[in-house]
Amino acid sequence: MDRVTAELWTVHLGAVEYREAFALQERVRAARQAEAIPDTLLLLEHPPVYTLGRRSEPGELAMGEDWYRMQGIDVVGVDRGGKVTYHGPGQLVGYPIMRIGDVLGYVRTMERALIAALADEDVAARSREDEGRDYTGVWVQDRKIASIGVHVSRGVTTHGFAVNADNDLQPFEWVVACGLPEVRMTSITNETRQGGHLPCFRKRMAFRFAEAYGLRQRLVSPARLEAALVPHPPSAVSIAR
Repeated sequence: MDRVTAELWTVHLGAVEYREAFALQERVRAARQAEAIPDTLLLLEHPPVYTLGRRSEPGELAMGEDWYRMQGIDVVGVDRGGKVTYHGPGQLVGYPIMRIGDVLGYVRTMERALIAALADEDVAARSREDEGRDYTGVWVQDRKIASIGVHVSRGVTTHGFAVNADNDLQPFEWVVACGLPEVRMTSITNETRQGGHLPCFRKRMAFRFAEAYGLRQRLVSPARLEAALVPHPPSAVSIAR
C-alpha cells in the first residue's frame, strides 16, 4: 500500500449543501478504512450554515435556532470536535479523509499548512497552540481566520478546516463563534483589502496541505471519486437539530 498512502487525492466539489457533504465524508471514510482509496482532501464551499461541535454549549446560538433560520442560515449538529462555527459562500472548507495515528500531531500539521497557504496570499498568520484547545485554528494577530475541528473513527479522519477567504463575516457576530465571546473573525479579503482570493487560494491550500503531510497531490474528479467509493452502513450519528 506504499504507492496508495503516498498519494493525496484532491477533489474540488464546488458548492455543496452541508448534510450532503457530511454524507459524502462518511462514504469516503468507509472507502479509506477499506483501503479502497488513498488519503483524500475534499475542497468545497457551503451555503450558509452554523455547525455545532461536540463541545457546543447552550447560549452559543443566542438568538435561538428559529431566528437564524429566518436569516437563511441552517443549523446542524455534528460529531466533530470544537464548538459553533459558521460556513458560507466565499469560505474555503477542506475535509481531509486521512488515516492517522497522532491526532494532536495531525491538527498541528494542519495549522502549519494553513499558515503556509496564507503566507502565499501575503497574510501573516500564526498558531496559538500554547493557549489551550479553545485556540485551535489559525490567527492573524488576535483575529481568527481559520477554524479546525476533526473527528476520528477507526483511525480515519472526517471534518477538517474552514478558511475565511472572501466570505461575509457578519454571521459570526450573531453567535459565540468557536465558544469564545471575545473572538474577532477576519478573512483574506479583510487583511489584504482585496477580494476574489478563493480560486487561487484553493489551489495554494491544496498544495501546502499535501506538502505539509509529505504526500503527492493528485487531482481527481468528483466522478472518479464516486466510482471508487464502497457501500457502507448508514451512520449512527444524527446531524439534524
